[in-house]
Amino acid sequence: MNIDELEFKDGLIPVIAQDYKTGEVLMLAYMNEESLLKTIETKRGYYYSRSRQKLWKKGESSGHEQIVHDVLIDCDADAVLLKIEQIGGACHTGYRSCFYRNIEGDVVGEKLFNPDDIYKK
Repeated sequence: MNIDELEFKDGLIPVIAQDYKTGEVLMLAYMNEESLLKTIETKRGYYYSRSRQKLWKKGESSGHEQIVHDVLIDCDADAVLLKIEQIGGACHTGYRSCFYRNIEGDVVGEKLFNPDDIYKK
């Protein structure tokens, strides 16, 4: 598979970060071509922030980086799956996974840190 064969929509492709040992889904984000290439090259999670309109490295402010063990592409070449080792929490709200609530709104995930202690303004 060549990066040129991937289906970037408006320059972005959705990416799922999954714990490489447990299979737990930790987050969904987006990549542009630059962040995907940087992730492959460095074996660290890099993404594209749609709100800030810029490349960002997971953990650049928190220290909670991702070590990438594998990069997989889905059958339609329009989504990426990163099998990662998450150092600290994946979610900026302090939880291990961004998927920490069920549909009823109950918290079912593990809170690892207080975001106010990490993301000081």
